Amino acid sequence: MDAFLGVERSLTGRRWIGPTPDIERACEKLEQQTGLPRAVCSILARRSVPVEEVSGFLEPKLKELLPDPRLLKDMEIAAARFVSAVKGRERIAVFADYDVDGGSSAALLLVWLREVGIEATLYVPDRIDEGYGPNVPAMRALGAQHDLIICVDCGTLSHEPIAAAGCDVVVLDHHLGGETLPDCVAVVNPNRQDENGDLGYLCAAGVVFLMLVEATRLMRADGCGVPNLMGLLDLVALATVADVAPLIGVNRALVRQGLRVMAQRRRPGLVALSDVARMDCAPTAYHLGFLLGPRVNAGGRIGQADMGARLLATASAVEAEVLARQLDTLNTERRDIENAVRTAAMEQAEARGLDAPLVWAAGDGWHPGVVGIVASRLKEATNRPAVVIGFDGDEGKGSGRSIPGVDLGAAIQRLAAEGLLLKGGGHRMAAGLTVMRDKLEPAMERLGALLAKQGAGAGAPADLRLDGLIMPGAATVDLIEALDKAGPYGAGAPGPRFAVPDLQVRFAKRVGESHLKLSLSDGIAAGIDAIAFRAFESEIGPRMADHGGARFHVAGRLEVNTWGGRQSVQLRLEDVAEAKST
Repeated sequence: MDAFLGVERSLTGRRWIGPTPDIERACEKLEQQTGLPRAVCSILARRSVPVEEVSGFLEPKLKELLPDPRLLKDMEIAAARFVSAVKGRERIAVFADYDVDGGSSAALLLVWLREVGIEATLYVPDRIDEGYGPNVPAMRALGAQHDLIICVDCGTLSHEPIAAAGCDVVVLDHHLGGETLPDCVAVVNPNRQDENGDLGYLCAAGVVFLMLVEATRLMRADGCGVPNLMGLLDLVALATVADVAPLIGVNRALVRQGLRVMAQRRRPGLVALSDVARMDCAPTAYHLGFLLGPRVNAGGRIGQADMGARLLATASAVEAEVLARQLDTLNTERRDIENAVRTAAMEQAEARGLDAPLVWAAGDGWHPGVVGIVASRLKEATNRPAVVIGFDGDEGKGSGRSIPGVDLGAAIQRLAAEGLLLKGGGHRMAAGLTVMRDKLEPAMERLGALLAKQGAGAGAPADLRLDGLIMPGAATVDLIEALDKAGPYGAGAPGPRFAVPDLQVRFAKRVGESHLKLSLSDGIAAGIDAIAFRAFESEIGPRMADHGGARFHVAGRLEVNTWGGRQSVQLRLEDVAEAKST
């Protein structure tokens, strides 16, 4: 396939790839039959949306897409036990993972229970001292004081800790299951090995929400009052985006509706967090993933593990403000730690080679709270699955991130079964592991071989995929609003990226340490403003700041910039190529 706009190598070293001929034909058909802008039709064509389903796709209805919770194995048992505990005013504990999905899942239960008059106990393990998931001492202690423990976003592989609880345990999870399940009341998990996988894309908060839907049905059947479930969708949306769950199926509707709920600013924790993050517009999936999510995660990464869940669950505006400020400070510290580890990890990975099926790095003293983020950065830079491991003595704790079509969680779980890892598991796109130093090299070699069989390493790391061409005059606020209707965008549903051809630089200004603010023009009449983040970490910043009158093709994502109450179009510039003179 020819390079788009003839760009074989951009300023960041990437080859530009445009829509395939099949997608172009489908786009033209949609444009003719729907009357929608061509840019919108290009997204619909990429998502293989047929003409007759366009309306439903652009306006997804939760009531139409929400699956029957009882389709999941053990759901009826789990919901019945939960309702029994509620009616019996039993002592309930929620054991949650320390990330956004775990915190949101816990908050869903804590808020729902509070509204029916029950104050449940929250327990989130410390990342460093206890590690991921239930452990024997914690479960034993909780079991001694409670009648029911609900494990959220964890527990599917926790046979021994759950057995030690000494009370009823329900697991609501989404991580890949093993051949056997823990001996407990119920394990509700769309990624159990005996599930059909139709709902395997749900995050844990999505599973918890479905359990609350079923519990609500049971409560209503008995004439009991229940909380408003729709008001909880802001938490589900946050978890879905932050946990990089694919924005397909019911997830699209959950996030769309959740963003509407969040915009109402009724949850103290999210209001306070939005304010410290200086969000001055209606929330989008981008805000959930890049502004709010990292701050909620910061407590579990380098601070007190339960801070994120407490923030999301609190009904107090005062407590929310205090926690939000603490998390914002921790997030700044996390970035500093991450930058140091990222630099070292990238140097090591480059020395090892970036064209293998697996990119990995390991180092002494690397903070376990940032290895997952650094793995994401390596994955983004190379288009390969990536694993980053921090060692404390001879034991290393690591985290991995994958690319579409490569199931990292299953491969890591297989390594654990083969004895190359002390433990490991996760889901398709993200996984965690613990490895001894003497097993590091053979474990990574074996992991690379397993991932290669799934196709990892086949894609070129230097490809930039574009949805088409757009001229500056066509980039309007109305067009961006139309594109937003084809969202939300994220994992499994990449946001639209367009090329704007043959532009001159009218204005260029360095912003902060490495960003570049630009005003670009087609040389006739129309122009477009752009922001290039971290531009001076590549060739983009130096070349465009000292452009010498050259013309450029630029590529990026359109967004609405709100300033002083006025809206304007801005291109979030991701790549640049020199326009060939004719």
